Amino acid sequence: VQLQASGGGLVEAGGSLMLSCAASGSTFSLDAAAWFRQAPGKEREFVAAITSTGSRTLYGDSVKGRFTISRDNAKIMVTLQMKNLILADTAVYFCYADHLGDDFWGWGTLVTVSS
Repeated sequence: VQLQASGGGLVEAGGSLMLSCAASGSTFSLDAAAWFRQAPGKEREFVAAITSTGSRTLYGDSVKGRFTISRDNAKIMVTLQMKNLILADTAVYFCYADHLGDDFWGWGTLVTVSS
């Protein structure tokens, strides 16, 4: 499984941004997927996760009510809609997939929130 994240950029506080994670592999629809992020000088932090069918989602406390994770298995893609962004959301965002018990990580995409 190869994962490619995109959609990062510079946004003002209070603004919105949508990240996309394009995956390769015909079995991606069987994989749970997630987003993590890592801010400068901090450890990687869980952001959101979604089951293989998209029926269940889970969010980190810091993003609940502001971020929405979704997936389109036909397009082999997972997205993260981010709203009401705050300075603390500045980080490199990584997409992740659990493929048959193995961890797969994509290259990160940088999100910078300015005041």
